[in-house]
Amino acid sequence: MIGKLFRQMTNAQILSAAASTVCLMIDSIIIGRFFAVEGMSAYGISSPLIFIFTAIGMMMVNGVQVILGKLMGKGDIESANSCYVTSIIFCLGIGALCILIIFFAGNPIFMLLGAGEASETNTVFMMTRDFLRGYLLGAPFYLLNQIAIAYLQSMGNRSVLLYATIVMSVTDILMDLACVFIFHNGMFGIGLASSISFLAAFLTVLGSFLKPDCMFRFHLKDVRFSYIPSIVGNGSPVLLNQVFYTVRTFLMNHILLSIADNTAVAVFAVFNTIGNMIFSIAVGSGTVTLMLSSIFFNEEDRSSLLSLLRVMFKHVTMLLSAVILFAEILAPWLIQLFLSNDPAILTIAVPGLRIFLIGTFINCLDDVIKNFYQGIGHPVLTNVIAFLQSLGWMIPAVYLFSRLFGLTGFWVGIVAGYFFTMLTICVIVWHKFGQVSFSAEAFSYLDPNFGAKPENLIELSVRDIDETVAASQSLIGFCRQKGIEAKTATFIGLCVEEITSNIIRHGFTEKNQSYNVDVRLVLDEKKRVLRIRDNCANFDPTKYIELHQDDDPAAHIGLRMVMKMVREANYINTLGLNNLTLEF
Repeated sequence: MIGKLFRQMTNAQILSAAASTVCLMIDSIIIGRFFAVEGMSAYGISSPLIFIFTAIGMMMVNGVQVILGKLMGKGDIESANSCYVTSIIFCLGIGALCILIIFFAGNPIFMLLGAGEASETNTVFMMTRDFLRGYLLGAPFYLLNQIAIAYLQSMGNRSVLLYATIVMSVTDILMDLACVFIFHNGMFGIGLASSISFLAAFLTVLGSFLKPDCMFRFHLKDVRFSYIPSIVGNGSPVLLNQVFYTVRTFLMNHILLSIADNTAVAVFAVFNTIGNMIFSIAVGSGTVTLMLSSIFFNEEDRSSLLSLLRVMFKHVTMLLSAVILFAEILAPWLIQLFLSNDPAILTIAVPGLRIFLIGTFINCLDDVIKNFYQGIGHPVLTNVIAFLQSLGWMIPAVYLFSRLFGLTGFWVGIVAGYFFTMLTICVIVWHKFGQVSFSAEAFSYLDPNFGAKPENLIELSVRDIDETVAASQSLIGFCRQKGIEAKTATFIGLCVEEITSNIIRHGFTEKNQSYNVDVRLVLDEKKRVLRIRDNCANFDPTKYIELHQDDDPAAHIGLRMVMKMVREANYINTLGLNNLTLEF
């Protein structure tokens, strides 16, 4: 089930992560075509500030995901709703602050970025200012869209993310073209087109949160400002990563200017745009990995974490390989899409892009494993990886290689920086594991004593009615082997048979045969816990029995028996999955 869930969530999340990147990519194509090298230079100079803004959005969504993972793992819906309300207020406040700063205190920032003196005759400065003002007008809607990702994923409502992505991209394209051919309002219009597309995406996802059956409700009385430090704290690794990335881009632009001219900066901006589009694979996969690893970690589910790690690496590697191979082949056409087909520019850009794409592949792998470590509670290791990716290995490598081999060395230095980061991760992992190994167990970085011991755990998958009886017998045998009295062992087996058969008979339609029911039983000195997880329609058996307690006592006799005999029963629907936990 984990493999299927990961793939379903990741595909939707990658599209969602690509949405803002698509907008920037569209912007850069229009800018390159209609505003020439000066426009692309202004776009490249604007990039560090956009990275910081994007980092704030990523910090919020990652922070919310970690908190949701913990709360959902505990079944605490009330606290999850307070997090929802608080994060909305936080987004609106940060968005308003961004607008105020960029309009009333922006000139020193534009100059610091490298746009030059604040002068009407300085074309690059004016273009930088206009683009950023138009772009950041949509700050509140962009931030709200980001946190909506976490809540929609937690509700299993992934299709809305796809619709929002399509709406955002189409709106941005139409508004960019209108800006160039109808309104003629320059770089401000290009930035404003992105803001309008953020608003359109926000209106698309808003309907999901206004539905009567939505898990989350917005009530000001539920605000808990104490969640803001938690959101920032849990999201700080990704914020720190983007800050490092912003500093890196600033320093690398200056290194480029020391060995080349504005044309090289414009080419590098194109590379970053293409790289960011591909990096959406890492962002989407990493976001899903963060949420799932956080939930499994709080459930102390070691086997699910190891399965997640295996699925993650396989899926991301295959997807990246296909996309980057495609980009390598189409490198000349990609460059011409953004810049002119000037032979001088193509001579610099095409071989440079092909080298750059190799580094992008390694960087994506670095990033998804970093998200896994954040989800399992290793913020220091996460921050170390972020620092090495952007500054620790990157800047020395780029500086050294560029001094030795010029512009080609600059691109090679990027690959070297990412490679040394991956090598450092391997060394850290192998040191903790005690040997060189590429196994999921080694790279999981889990404490040996984490989770239930294998001898105290049994996990089964049930896919049809016949397997329910077999699963029941397996659990009874396991319980008896662990010394559980026959009465309790038989009852546990009957619970599984009753619940899983109900799920298969009533939870799935003939049209939807792609279902899974996973059973997990932990028996140790502290607890006897049975968890049943499935991907059928939402159904809370605990609430169902409460609502039908006055019915005929013979009705629903199986569920009634189960609920009366267990010490505690908890239900939660998260990520589109039903999770029923029974403690004996």
